[in-house]
Amino acid sequence: MSAPEQEVLRKVMQWLSYADEDLRLAQHGLTLITGVPYRLIAYHAQQCAEKYLKGYLVYRRIDFPYTHNISRLLELCAERADWAETLKEAEELTPYAITIRYPGEDEQVTNEEAVRAIEVAKHVRQVVRSALKMEGVEPPLP
Repeated sequence: MSAPEQEVLRKVMQWLSYADEDLRLAQHGLTLITGVPYRLIAYHAQQCAEKYLKGYLVYRRIDFPYTHNISRLLELCAERADWAETLKEAEELTPYAITIRYPGEDEQVTNEEAVRAIEVAKHVRQVVRSALKMEGVEPPLP
């Protein structure tokens, strides 16, 4: 494997590793007994999905804009991956990237919404990891 290819794979692994950290943090948030920060759980679930999609784009050498818009990232993935259409549900995570983090912009996030966000992020994770494996890339273990 050439040095440029190794560098691309290193970056992909970093994106996926960071994404898995976001997912672990979101899941851990649900274990709190009191003061569960559902909005932050949803935010980290969104970040997991976003980073998995960006990791795939890095692997495919597709430039992507600085964005938290899952729809846009899925559009870019769809240029090279038919599986992107199966992740339309991930678009519902986009609002958690911004409005949830800032006072005055935030809306309440319920337990059910936080759990759903984690489920969607896990689905994105599973699909992207499978796609990478089919292309001969072994994603890092969480």
